[in-house]
Amino acid sequence: MSNVIETKSVSRHFGKDETLVKAIDQVDLQIEEGEFTAIIGPSGSGKSTLLQMIGALDTPTSGEVWLAGKDVSAMSSSELSSFRRDNIGFVFQAYNLVPVLSARENIEYVMLLQGISEEERIRRVDEILQEVGLEGREGRRPSELSGGQQQRVAVARAMVSKPSLILADEPTANLDSKTGYALLDMMRNLNEQHTMTFVFSTHDTKIMEYARRIVKLVDGKIVEDTLK
Repeated sequence: MSNVIETKSVSRHFGKDETLVKAIDQVDLQIEEGEFTAIIGPSGSGKSTLLQMIGALDTPTSGEVWLAGKDVSAMSSSELSSFRRDNIGFVFQAYNLVPVLSARENIEYVMLLQGISEEERIRRVDEILQEVGLEGREGRRPSELSGGQQQRVAVARAMVSKPSLILADEPTANLDSKTGYALLDMMRNLNEQHTMTFVFSTHDTKIMEYARRIVKLVDGKIVEDTLK
């Protein structure tokens, strides 16, 4: 297995002098293809900051972030935008769906940006709708879907363009326990079927139960890295 993610002495600092905060402090982390990994830690430990740097949404103060064999730390903003579009799927706590678009249109959107043909877009969306259990609801807008259904649309949108990496920041935070477990069942099944790499930033014990690897941060440093 090759590394999908590799951070090399990555740090992210905010402020300076007396107000300096080391949100991430000299972190070395390697994640291989197909992992289902949870980054955990108390509030302020740096887990969301680390996830943002892994996703090329934030730039390290020092160190390097390599994704799919490429140094994203050295990319220009336009290169980063294209790289994220083609290689990373994001799932956020707040779903981040476009309210005026249907479930199908939300899922299809990234593929439109990628210039994928209409025939292929239709095929992929039909396939992923079935996998995430949303057949018959593809024409509904987000306001017409439950929270769990909206998060399923978000997961489908993240996966449909076949990225090498899915990053999920507290994806179950707004869901009740039953819906959260159902979503995790679905995500782990998709991980096993498609060998996509999933990395979560979370406080949720349900995600920790499902994860095969737990990386614990405290004060911006990895203090525990456990395979289950």
